[in-house]
Amino acid sequence: MEERNLTIADIAQELGVSKTTVSRAMSGKGRIGEETRKRVQEYVEAHHYSPNVVAKGLAQNKTFNLGLVLPGDYNIVELPFFQKCMMGISRTASAAGYDVLLSMVTADKITQLERAVTNRKIDGVILTRTLTDDAPMRYLQENGVPFVAIGSTEDVRVVQIDNDHRGACRELTGRLLDGGARSLALIGGREEFIVTRNRQRGFEDAFEERPDWNGVRQTFLNVEEGREVEKIVEGLLEERVGCIVCMDDFLCGCVLNALQTRQVAVPGQMQVVSFYDSTVLENRIPAITSIRFDVEELGRKACGLLLQILEGEAVEVRTLLGYEVRMRESTKRSPRPY
Repeated sequence: MEERNLTIADIAQELGVSKTTVSRAMSGKGRIGEETRKRVQEYVEAHHYSPNVVAKGLAQNKTFNLGLVLPGDYNIVELPFFQKCMMGISRTASAAGYDVLLSMVTADKITQLERAVTNRKIDGVILTRTLTDDAPMRYLQENGVPFVAIGSTEDVRVVQIDNDHRGACRELTGRLLDGGARSLALIGGREEFIVTRNRQRGFEDAFEERPDWNGVRQTFLNVEEGREVEKIVEGLLEERVGCIVCMDDFLCGCVLNALQTRQVAVPGQMQVVSFYDSTVLENRIPAITSIRFDVEELGRKACGLLLQILEGEAVEVRTLLGYEVRMRESTKRSPRPY
């Protein structure tokens, strides 16, 4: 037989042992006689055998595939987040000898994930979004699949890693209040996203820490379309609100467009803030005050946690990564009446 076609089955047949015995001898795991282990290892070395990923997986009862679950309903503004996150995950997985398989899910359809688990294509899973009613998370728990959630959840059984959205939003809002902001409006996305709730809590924390602040604040959640933003902005202008805080860059872009249409100057007549800092707004003039998170690092850390779990190591249940508040021109001075 040609050595380049050598398989575990070939080695087992040549030595008169089972494939399981060969796998155990190569992996160093499982009960096997020392003499047999030595005979298999000597044969492997003499024939320069290097197991492929499939053979290695059989030997260690692993597929060497990680499942990466992405939301099928993401919007174009969220794409940079998932791209950077995937980059960090892929690089970490590759360095450890793993490949990454993608599964797209929605709140009510997790077929791709179910198929990957049922067909035993993956060793563990990374979820890239957490929901208040989280079907993928529930499915993985019910089927005993190791996983790490990127995002936060109140389920203390879940290994989770997230940016400190609440702390970051509290700090940025606090800076606005300390800088003299007397009327603020928060515009947020879908309330079933845990990140939406954490950002809202951070916003509210800043006011609770300043009980003497006596200005006006308003909150608009579950805003998903530009038309909704247009109506909100129009109402805020009528009420003479001085600062609009947006939970993400999509909403911030809609706010800026609405203000530009009405010829409202930023920051001269209205301060504008985003609780995120993607490439979507990087060329906006003026530059937008925002919060920077290292998303690629988030992906690297998440993958590292999952790999530790798969190796049987203990890990922290909850990890929070840092952030950087970036005060820019959009809040450089207090707005004047428009």
